[in-house]
Amino acid sequence: MENKEKSGLVSKAKSVISTAKEYWTEPPKGNYIPYKEVASLSCAGFGVHWMTLLSGVISLDASSFLVGASIGLKPTDLQIMAIVANIIGIPIGIFRAWYFDNHNLKGGKFLPFLKMCGFPIVLIATVFVWLPYENMDYITKAVVVWLMNFMLSLFAGFFNESYTYFQQIITPNSQERANVMSISQVIYSLAPTITGLIVPLVAGLTWGLNNIWTYRIIYPPFTVFGLILCAVFFRKVKERLILPKKKPEPVRMFDALREVAKNKYYWIIQAAGWVVFLESGYGVILGWSFVYGHGGEYQASLGLANTVIGNAALWSMLLCPVVIKAIGKRNLLITANTINIFILLILYFVYENLIMICVIWYINTFINTFWNIVQHQISADMRDYHQWKTGVRVDGLFGPLGMIGTFIGFFTGMVYPAIYEKMGLLEDYNVLYDDAVRNNLFEVLILCSAFGALLNLIPYCFYDLTENKHKAYVGVLKIRAMFENHAMGVLEDGELEGAMSVIIEARENFGKEKTTVNKTYDKTQRKEIKEKNLAIERAAIIMKDLEKFSTEAGKARLVQAKADTSKGKMYFYENADEELKAAKKLPKSTEAEKEIRSDAIKNARIKKESASLIRKYGKDNLIAPDEAVKEEIINREAKSFLDSIKIKRELNAWLKAASVYDRAIKPFTDAEILIRQAESYTHYEELEEKYRLIKNM
Repeated sequence: MENKEKSGLVSKAKSVISTAKEYWTEPPKGNYIPYKEVASLSCAGFGVHWMTLLSGVISLDASSFLVGASIGLKPTDLQIMAIVANIIGIPIGIFRAWYFDNHNLKGGKFLPFLKMCGFPIVLIATVFVWLPYENMDYITKAVVVWLMNFMLSLFAGFFNESYTYFQQIITPNSQERANVMSISQVIYSLAPTITGLIVPLVAGLTWGLNNIWTYRIIYPPFTVFGLILCAVFFRKVKERLILPKKKPEPVRMFDALREVAKNKYYWIIQAAGWVVFLESGYGVILGWSFVYGHGGEYQASLGLANTVIGNAALWSMLLCPVVIKAIGKRNLLITANTINIFILLILYFVYENLIMICVIWYINTFINTFWNIVQHQISADMRDYHQWKTGVRVDGLFGPLGMIGTFIGFFTGMVYPAIYEKMGLLEDYNVLYDDAVRNNLFEVLILCSAFGALLNLIPYCFYDLTENKHKAYVGVLKIRAMFENHAMGVLEDGELEGAMSVIIEARENFGKEKTTVNKTYDKTQRKEIKEKNLAIERAAIIMKDLEKFSTEAGKARLVQAKADTSKGKMYFYENADEELKAAKKLPKSTEAEKEIRSDAIKNARIKKESASLIRKYGKDNLIAPDEAVKEEIINREAKSFLDSIKIKRELNAWLKAASVYDRAIKPFTDAEILIRQAESYTHYEELEEKYRLIKNM
């Protein structure tokens, strides 16, 4: 028996090695990422965690051992400093969001920032900890900390957002994205595991986590080594977006915001984020219990506790793709938050016991790792949905609307600092050695966190973007790109095969009835029926887009479009208000009637805005900006960051003028685009014949 088990393990090991070799440079069929790139992404992530180790503890927050306990700044003062930094950071964040979607740097949309911003982050963080705070008065310390933190945030903002967005566009396949992120996180999670063990252990045996010499001596070597890893491995990965081969048009921020604001999934994610601050209050309990509980005698054991607890994340990372496939991202989020509420309530009764705290933290880490992984997944799915819905790919410009959360944070961020000071924690963090002060504070933090977890759960009850819907939307994007690239004469055989396979599957399943699964079917039959039912569901979405010009609503759209183009570009729709009122009175009994009414209302509103602009500026003053000027600006290579800002200003001025003109002629241009798209869809048979020839070769 033992020999058979060994033989089985050897066989499995050989199979894994064989699979890795087979797909090392070429991905499995239906996927996009070869295993070599997964390995590079994992090593890059390892570097990220070590590179940001020191900068990650430099925060304007009382929970920071460095800024709070070591340097000695009051919780409320830290929050006020954070608010000032956030206010000044708003225009910087807006510029960063715009720049992500409009820059002309070589190397991709986000990778250039990952390659450029690492060194400044490491340099500023190292200088930060070596400044002589011991010789400064309180006000000087506060000013210096704020200035250094603000400089760090300038580069960290570009780096952190780029890293987040990059992971979301490494593949357009949602399930593959989950698999890749799971594998890479298992590997690069070793970085925080190692530092989580070594740093507290060494700190506990030397100066302690509430002494700045720990950060001066122990942290910099890790960050420098992480920087080297980032520099090497970020050069070996690439971005993947499903876009037509035409050069993407620059996106004006306010125009993009109008469309982003209509994305319901964006607001669901944002609403959950607005209350997450409340759920995070319990996060200080583990560290403070080891450093200040029991007279601080167990501080050196915090590293070991972190290592054991960090192991919980490993199992979540391995299981996450399986769980997502089984119950979906939405259900996983709701389940994780529900469990977290009960875990926090249990913590309320056992927080004085270090062993029970570690047990609770282990379970909590296991659950929260699911949540953290899925958050990135649904954010990526939401952007793909937006591209399907609007036809425009937006990534960075989702950021400015998120500034609403920043303003909300000005008020909510004062909650915990106020609680800290109310419970007796000011600039002297040694009061936490007092069991009465510490325990009373812990009880309040736990109850607030449990309530926050409940609030965080509610928005996701309204999230209905399933994995299957997302797969259908990505399929539609492939089809649209196929038609557009064919019209431009740049369609590649691989793109044709990918899009046509989506269409063929949709045609095979369109209009079929779903099969009800009952207990008499075996596991294989249930799986096949489930897959078939999902394919039928996708087919409805895909065929609706493919046949959108042959439906009653589609024909009505084309008739209206031809009427609008016949009036010319600068037609003055002086009766747009009456047209909007008439559109709202259209019948809406059937799905077709609802669609026709929705199109009519949307069209009338566009005409109303056009009329308003023509009335404001005058028809003779609305002239199309010279396209050659725009081409010169966007093709101009930025030789430095300051050069990028200059280009941005020139392009923004051009885009502002173009935006006014484009919105004035939007009824005409929208109609023209629709007619052109309808014409491109008539080439389907030609493309189908080309696909058959390729398959028969």
